[in-house]
Order: sequence, then C-alpha cells, then structure tokens
Amino acid sequence: MRDLKQTGFTDRISAQQDAKKALLAKFKPKTAAPDPEFEKLAEKRAAEKEALRQEHELAKAEQRREKAEKEAVRLAEEMAAQEAIDADKRAARKERKQLSKEEQKAARDARYAARKARQR
Repeated sequence: MRDLKQTGFTDRISAQQDAKKALLAKFKPKTAAPDPEFEKLAEKRAAEKEALRQEHELAKAEQRREKAEKEAVRLAEEMAAQEAIDADKRAARKERKQLSKEEQKAARDARYAARKARQR
C-alpha cells in the first residue's frame, strides 16, 4: 500500500514538528489562576506567625526573669555566707585581741610585782 494521502516529505516533517511541539506544550507549566483565598491565607499565616513570635518572646522574657531571680537569690545567699564568714573572722580576731590584752596585762602585772619585790 502506497501513500494514499499523497503527502510529501516536507508535509511529513512539518506534521512531525507540530506533533513534537504539541507534546512539549503538555509539559510546560500552565499559568495558574490566582487563588482568591490566597491573600486571606497569607494574612492568616502572618498573624499566626506574629502570635507565635510574641509567645516565644514572652516565654524567653519569662525565662530571663526567672534566671535573674535565681541569680539574685544565689548572690544574696553568697553574700550572707560571706558575711557570716566575715563575722566569724571578726569574732575570732576580737577574741585573739582580748587574749593578747589579758596576756599583756598579766605581763605588766608581773613586771610591776617584780619591781615591788625588788624594792622590798
């Protein structure tokens, strides 16, 4: 059976090119119609994102506040402990001074007694 349509070489080539173009056109991205809800959804997402950001910011602020409170308590305890240590040191120093004063008085009394004994 011969070519009944009597098509020439150029007709077949152009038909092939048209078919190829049609096939490639299927894979090209089509322009999408804009979704009418897109703007509303974008605003809703933005609002949710902002709310979430504020929530995280509040949580971080709360954590910072708690950390600052704990640090203040720790510093107060540390200062109280240091003051107690200082008070103990002062008491020990006063006691040593008192003992040294008593020892000095005893030595002075001994010298006085020795002087009185020599005079007699």
